[in-house]
Amino acid sequence: MGGKIFSQNKQVNDKRWRFCIAPMMKYTDRNYRFFARQISTQARLYTEMIVAPAITKGDRDRFLAHEAIETPVALQLGGSSPVELAEAASIGEQYGYDEINLNIGCPSDRVQSGEFGACLMAKPELVAECVDAIKQRVKVPVTIKTRIGIDDHDSYEFLRNFIETLVSANVDAVIIHARKAILSGLSPLQNRTIPPLIYPVVYQIKQEFPKTPIIINGGIGSIDECHTHLKHCDGVMLGRAACSQPYLLAEVDAAFYNSPNCPPTRDEVLRAYLTFLRTHWDKHPSRQMMIKPLYGLFQGQPGAKQWRRTLNDILQKKLAPDIENFVPNMRST
Repeated sequence: MGGKIFSQNKQVNDKRWRFCIAPMMKYTDRNYRFFARQISTQARLYTEMIVAPAITKGDRDRFLAHEAIETPVALQLGGSSPVELAEAASIGEQYGYDEINLNIGCPSDRVQSGEFGACLMAKPELVAECVDAIKQRVKVPVTIKTRIGIDDHDSYEFLRNFIETLVSANVDAVIIHARKAILSGLSPLQNRTIPPLIYPVVYQIKQEFPKTPIIINGGIGSIDECHTHLKHCDGVMLGRAACSQPYLLAEVDAAFYNSPNCPPTRDEVLRAYLTFLRTHWDKHPSRQMMIKPLYGLFQGQPGAKQWRRTLNDILQKKLAPDIENFVPNMRST
């Protein structure tokens, strides 16, 4: 798959997807989203992928409860049944989510066995049915997150035809991870690193579908890289970088939304998040997941290594997250 690099595109006049944080399993849960919102008020947040039956048949509060401050926040669904996805989307809208996103990119064996995720790229008409069914049930935007191809279906024509089918179903935006997925022989981790990134393919898709917001994802690690991609696409989506270096989000509101450049300090972010931790500490099923967003907060700062050791101590000793106990220790190193 290939294509030439295009000059700057005429963008859709819609900044909702200007800067997004990718849906990531075991990362972008309720804890991370609250934490990220302390740093950027504008970045668009996404849940982890939630399979539709978990919502329609399971504990809805467990999967869908979130803080009002997370807005704008999108619910990412996994599934291949138009009826079930539409029902789950309707419930998600009732819970206050601002967007319904359909996962057409996950390559894991478990997801494939359920006949959803990246393998659905081979069934564009079914994906279009899912989009249409969801749109008939909700008023919020309905989007998809996909790859540039799967296995041997990696020509530009394959991707273009896939996107064209979704645009015909009135999808509101398309997020494209600029790698293909290899559905057998590679783990999900390997699928995030081994297939090469081919950004020009996403740029070319934007050229062919100028009225549809196209958001680029995959391997983006800095604000400068975001600016480069925004010359060609309507939005950018960061994944691991937003978790390992979360304070880079402090630049987002001013850089992409013309907000005043007065981000909170790391200490202010920490204090706000610890208030959240105290509220949920005794009832959350995983304290490790509650602490996890904090590991990268002081990345690159003096004492960062001691900071991470302190967080480990909190987990091992089951200490309450008390500012007075561990913030001074970090600052003194």
